[in-house]
Amino acid sequence: MERFWAGSGISKNKAMVEHLQHYGVMSSKKVAEVMETIDRAFFVPDGTPAYVDSPMAIGYNATISAPHMHATCLQLLEEHLKPGMHALDVGSGTGYLTACFAVMVGPQGRAVGVEHIPELVTSSIKNIEKSAAAPLLREGSLSVHVGDGRQGWPEFAPYDAIHVGAAAPEIPHALVDQLKPGGRMVIPVGNIFQDLKVIDKNQDGSISVRSETSVRYVPLTSRDAQLRGY
Repeated sequence: MERFWAGSGISKNKAMVEHLQHYGVMSSKKVAEVMETIDRAFFVPDGTPAYVDSPMAIGYNATISAPHMHATCLQLLEEHLKPGMHALDVGSGTGYLTACFAVMVGPQGRAVGVEHIPELVTSSIKNIEKSAAAPLLREGSLSVHVGDGRQGWPEFAPYDAIHVGAAAPEIPHALVDQLKPGGRMVIPVGNIFQDLKVIDKNQDGSISVRSETSVRYVPLTSRDAQLRGY
């Protein structure tokens, strides 16, 4: 029976989620449901093993994070990705996490991806069109834009949730400004040594920052610096 199902992408995607649950990376039922809904195979380059728990190069000196990092970030943001909320994904890359956000906030919400490499924006839209998030893209509650993510995307601000998929030397002010009071941002900060920081904006506008874990992300830079290989 196992052999019979081995060829099915859906069962492999589910097995990836079960693996993350088994190893204690994922405790949230909601996050498990979303990661089962959005098949990772649509978001990795052809010929790469979609369900292996490691980051992968996607061209342009960019990567797609390992599944355990996606699970970690989704869990950290879960309370800020409820139906009707607004979410921003900076450095949206292949569009995987943006699609997960869109499924969580639903058609009444808003999920926005910002990526400064135009070719990645084009391919991420094609990836999303193959996934379970396609109707949200068509209806307009999910969108991906070419832009410098360090400036956020003011059009749909303020955001309940902001995720940054590249390491910033310090926390960009524009992103803090676009965070809603009560909202949360997850961002890797640092140069060689990086920490995944969790930034909560309190109701009075002040912010609280804590470190979740040590990470290695590509730098959050300008498009030119990224294409030159920093």
